[in-house]
Formats: sequence, C-alpha cells, structure tokens
Amino acid sequence: VLDFLRYLDQFGKTKVHVPGCMFYGQPEPPAPCTCPLRQAWGSLDALIGRLRAAYEENGGSPETNPFASGAIRVYLREVRECQAKARGIPYKKKKKKKPTSEMGGGRDDSSSSSSSSFSFS
Repeated sequence: VLDFLRYLDQFGKTKVHVPGCMFYGQPEPPAPCTCPLRQAWGSLDALIGRLRAAYEENGGSPETNPFASGAIRVYLREVRECQAKARGIPYKKKKKKKPTSEMGGGRDDSSSSSSSSFSFS
C-alpha cells in the first residue's frame, strides 16, 4: 500500500517546496519555481479512507485491513506535516464541537409556511 501511495505521488498537482527553495514556507509564492508537484495530503487521506471502507464492506475484517495499518497512518501524518511546513501553514487539529441540547428538539419553526402571511394587491 505504501508503494502504491508513493507511486501516486508522481502524478500530483500540488506544488510542494523543498527546504532549499527560496519560497519554502510561503503560502503563496510570488513567482514559479522548479519544486516538484506532489499528491495533496487531503487527497491521499480521502483515498485511504475510501479503500479502508471498501475493504471492510466487501467482507474484510477490520483487524486485517491493510489500509488501516499503523504504517499508513504514520505515512499520512508525515506527508501532512511536510506539506504544511513547505507552505508555511502549521497544521492545527480541529476541535470537535460539543453537541448542545436545546429545548423543543432544537428545531426552529418560525420559517414554516403556515406561520407566514402574504398579501397580494
């Protein structure tokens, strides 16, 4: 699986600056450079997620899923960190929103058509 991900990398469309590039760490460089195009981390992560789900939907057990291995998670984390550094954007993990329980089921009925009145002239 790792070899496949590395193979896919050569067909990427995301510019990833190498540490020696004068635009390394800049989110929007002012001029073109010769740095390689790579697969975006988000694309790889989404692909692995789909493959992992497909494996399990077709009878594979979660314990033997090759797309859920620790090596894959480490590889994706390294790609994410490398690309974030190259663009100068630190990756920040999003915090999960806590569900809020509202009275009345949390539904706003003020916009329903039965409570609106229209006048035609």
